[in-house]
Amino acid sequence: MDTAVKNPALVTAAQITLRIVIGFLFAAHGWQKYFQFTLDGTTAAFGQMGVPAAGLVAPVIATLEIVGGIALVLGVLTRIFAMLLTVNMLGALFLVHAPAGVFVEAGGFELVLALAAGAAAIALMGPGRMSVDRFIPSRIAA
Repeated sequence: MDTAVKNPALVTAAQITLRIVIGFLFAAHGWQKYFQFTLDGTTAAFGQMGVPAAGLVAPVIATLEIVGGIALVLGVLTRIFAMLLTVNMLGALFLVHAPAGVFVEAGGFELVLALAAGAAAIALMGPGRMSVDRFIPSRIAA
């Protein structure tokens, strides 16, 4: 039998690690869209990349990444935010990054694929015992 199955503390540690790292990266990217690139710059960039309705999508994505990233770190409505962030990254993958190939230096999809996989893993596993969701009734947190 797998060691992690025998040791719930390892599963909890893995969930916390994944939530914190993936959540931090999403929050950082959302912050970048708001404060480094600005929403106007992000909207223009999205438009140049061919993202439909860039004026609407840019602030929604920037907000989702900041709020969703923080929510993942804290473990708040974790599965919901993790699924939304997964869809966000799959959209980025197929709308923007796939034609550039794998590597990020060429604008490729390696980072967005890793973030999508991390968010999907969090959505599938749930937040774990060390989360705010632990205190929310399971009907809501699931």
